[in-house]
Amino acid sequence: PGKGNAEGVAAGKGNAGGVAATPPAASASCQYRCIECNQEAKELYRDYNHGVLKITICKSCQKPVDKYIEYDPVIILINAILCKAQAYRHILFNTKINMHGKLCIFCLLCEAYLRWWQLQDSNQNTDPDDFIRYAKEWDFYRMFAIASLEQTAFFTGILTFLWLERPMTAKKKPNFILLLKALLLSSYGKLLLIPAVIWEHDYTPLCLRLIKVFVLTSNFQAIRVTLNISRKVSFLAILSGLLMESTMVYFFQRMEWDVGSDCTIYKSQDL
Repeated sequence: PGKGNAEGVAAGKGNAGGVAATPPAASASCQYRCIECNQEAKELYRDYNHGVLKITICKSCQKPVDKYIEYDPVIILINAILCKAQAYRHILFNTKINMHGKLCIFCLLCEAYLRWWQLQDSNQNTDPDDFIRYAKEWDFYRMFAIASLEQTAFFTGILTFLWLERPMTAKKKPNFILLLKALLLSSYGKLLLIPAVIWEHDYTPLCLRLIKVFVLTSNFQAIRVTLNISRKVSFLAILSGLLMESTMVYFFQRMEWDVGSDCTIYKSQDL
């Protein structure tokens, strides 16, 4: 439903004789959102004769419901990287993206590889024995499991805080399923962990910190846009998630497991 044609839209503005028809994607059961004021909309555009399209105007703010339907995907991606609320509303509400699970698995693999790489770098062993290679392989699986548990703890902390604050922050019941999908999509910044490892240099710890800040900023914007809440509540939700994640890391460290967390990586590289 996010596809548009700039020439068709321009031509459609002066076409008063065409028969307006609601596009199939904009059915009565599907609700879109205005990217400017977050009000619900029944459709994103009108499809006239001969494929001439005209963008729908929001009745609340009198602006186009979704101007991004005629933008190039690269421009939308750049706006999402800049954490613009309009781009997040377009991606989360006005497009159909079903890659949440795949993106989550790939991000966890990137994070597990980073931790496994740091573990092997700190415990270098040139013994070519098959048992050593087998142990290193299971180290990667262990890092993947630990990274999954930490991310689960992070999301659990956020959802728990927002559920407790629900009577104060939302007029209607929030959609936590949509919020979880938004958090998974907004964690795409973890994909930058692999280039940070491949192009290793003296500033790798700084790059890892910046990637962590970028991911948290994207999660913050996803929470604010999805639930339409204030920046203060979104910030507190992120802090709750970090607290839960830090508790999980502390538990693993008490169990004397090499978790390869961010703090451990920074300390070992500084030394």
